[in-house]
Amino acid sequence: MLELAPGTGIWTERLARTARSVTAVDASVEMIAINRERMGEAAATVSYVQADLFAWEPTRRFDAAVFCFWISHVPRERLDAFLQTVSDALETGGRVFFVDGRRQPSSTAIDHDLPDPGSEVMTRRLNDGRAYRVVKNFWPNEELKSRCRRSRLDVTVAETATYFQYGYG
Repeated sequence: MLELAPGTGIWTERLARTARSVTAVDASVEMIAINRERMGEAAATVSYVQADLFAWEPTRRFDAAVFCFWISHVPRERLDAFLQTVSDALETGGRVFFVDGRRQPSSTAIDHDLPDPGSEVMTRRLNDGRAYRVVKNFWPNEELKSRCRRSRLDVTVAETATYFQYGYG
């Protein structure tokens, strides 16, 4: 299984319970270290790759690809290339799953203002007061489904009643 942008390992833990192996690709050395520590002995079943997801190219094919709370951070002009990389990483008949937040005020931290419609940048404030501008896109379901199709990813894109958007196929 391929996990893109695994961050601290919340999903890696769950994926490693069922997958024969997990390849986790993240740009951040710090996040990989946190993920590896969280995984403990189970980290032996995870291959960590430190790479920029916009430059990374798969060196093998995977049965499945997963990315959680990442697609909203992909800039508009890079989405098609990213989805093509996901498609290229999958075996014929491979599966894909993703989940992210919906565009609604209650789906983000109380002190995080959603970006204006049409903007893809929002400010994230940390508990220590530091603030960072980050890419944040809320993809309409039909647009995301259409852009997946362009990359040969046949996905269903849907939303839960509150908070989440997800895709699978």
